[in-house]
Amino acid sequence: MNAGLPVAKLLLEADALQTAIHNSANFCSIATDVNGVIQIFNVGAERMLGYSAAEVLNHVTPAGLADPLEDVERAAALSLEAGVTIQPGFEALTFRASRGIEDTYDMTFIRKDGSRLPASMSVSALRDAGQNVIGYLLMGTDNTARKQAEREQALLDQRLREQQLALQDTNVELEAARALAEKANLAKSEFLSAMSHELRTPLNAVLGFAQLLASDKPPPTVAQQRSLDQILKGGWYLLQLINEILDLAMIESGKVTMSQESMGLAEVLKDCQSLIAPQAEKRGIRLFFAAMSEPFFVHADRTRVKQVMINLLSNAIKYNRRGGMVIVECTHAEGDRVRVSVTDTGAGLNAEQVEQLFQPFNRLGQEEGAEEGTGIGLVVTKQLTELMGGVIGVFSEVGVGTTFWIELAASVEPVLEIAATDLPPAVAEGADAPLKTLLYIEDNPANLNLVEQLVLRRSDLKLLTAIDGYAGIELARTYQPDVILMDINLPGISGFGCLKILQEDAATAHIPVLALSANAMARDVEKGVEAGFFQYLTKPINVTQFMRALDEALAFAAVHGSPHTPTEETAS
Repeated sequence: MNAGLPVAKLLLEADALQTAIHNSANFCSIATDVNGVIQIFNVGAERMLGYSAAEVLNHVTPAGLADPLEDVERAAALSLEAGVTIQPGFEALTFRASRGIEDTYDMTFIRKDGSRLPASMSVSALRDAGQNVIGYLLMGTDNTARKQAEREQALLDQRLREQQLALQDTNVELEAARALAEKANLAKSEFLSAMSHELRTPLNAVLGFAQLLASDKPPPTVAQQRSLDQILKGGWYLLQLINEILDLAMIESGKVTMSQESMGLAEVLKDCQSLIAPQAEKRGIRLFFAAMSEPFFVHADRTRVKQVMINLLSNAIKYNRRGGMVIVECTHAEGDRVRVSVTDTGAGLNAEQVEQLFQPFNRLGQEEGAEEGTGIGLVVTKQLTELMGGVIGVFSEVGVGTTFWIELAASVEPVLEIAATDLPPAVAEGADAPLKTLLYIEDNPANLNLVEQLVLRRSDLKLLTAIDGYAGIELARTYQPDVILMDINLPGISGFGCLKILQEDAATAHIPVLALSANAMARDVEKGVEAGFFQYLTKPINVTQFMRALDEALAFAAVHGSPHTPTEETAS
């Protein structure tokens, strides 16, 4: 950033980034004044509807571009719902948004050439500093492809019913039709996932430049700092929404990976407490993690358990009262399960709200409240819990508070001690032979401890460890280990993603990489070998197999190792 530029000019540059996003040709963006007259008609709207901005600005309302029959039907439905008469036109289009309710629905535009354009639109009210409505924003996408997919799916469903009744023996054709129908069902999740990824790049620029402006010398004026604070607050919140949408899309499309194994809840809850404490302190909420009567272990995915707990703790803080408390407890539950409860002292929920809790995008009437959100978080939490074989529940009392709980299958503590007689003899090395280096990339402390103990029984090895993929890649580049041992389900980037980066880097491509994962199905092993892992080992560790694989990888490294070995000074 050019420190010599005035802060005002730099702010305009940051605004230009947002303008570039707003004028994307892939999204229709229409803004009106409070009376509904169009004031902004972006490039995407021009492309989709065939009108130039000059033809509509200060002339018409968005309702004037829509199918009039749909407009009448919408007004009638809203009138019945609200118990008052709502006129067709702009009043019907913005009725919910004017009351602070985010309104997303399908509608049909009439293009300039008379053709019809199905679109998915979101209507939001624009408000000034005093929360007065000053206009409305309509954001949408072309639904032509989705509608076509729905029509094709409906036709396929009809064909399936007819063929199942008349042609029971046409299995091949039925399977093909069913596959096409399932593909159509995944269209929404694929779109959400792609959209989330595409939004990250411009959002990174907006947040990055805003942070640079905030730390500039001389510092921004008070008024400029207030503007920057709003840009940053909105940007980080938008990033949170994108992450939630991406999580939901990945779950619905079946792309979430799980690495379930025995894990201790005490370690995870300690991590969660340190992560959530600043948020609680900022809101004046006291956190109380009850002492465990005994060590609790569950069979689950460590990363996903932490994600579930952070979601529940964040909600307990967000919807608590000022000076309230959040209590976390672990207890035994029926069916050989462990229950983790998160209790808040907030306003509580009535029976109707409890029934609607896990519906996507349902904020239980909080749309007009001070707390922002999409209503996605609890849906993701529920689905992740169930993917781990667990259950989630809630009980609440109005005026007293709410308790969310999850139950996961109980497990025994991972066995870390291995008898020396179980170990094969180490490879003989000369007394002065340099130690070989094994880099282990793993986020589970119990697994790290186990491999550390195994390596201690090898006189020819020294161990480096990393708890996430990116840190492991940097260690590999710096220290050039002889062999890398890698978990698959790592935070941030998977073991497959790490392997690809290592393979494409000339400095690390020669290093044999062993996979060690709880994903132990035959297809998992095949996928690992196809990706290029030297060998794919499964948990729990078979010691003899583990040592044999390690020896084979070391032998391979001795023959194919890089001639550019770092000096002791470089490695220290």
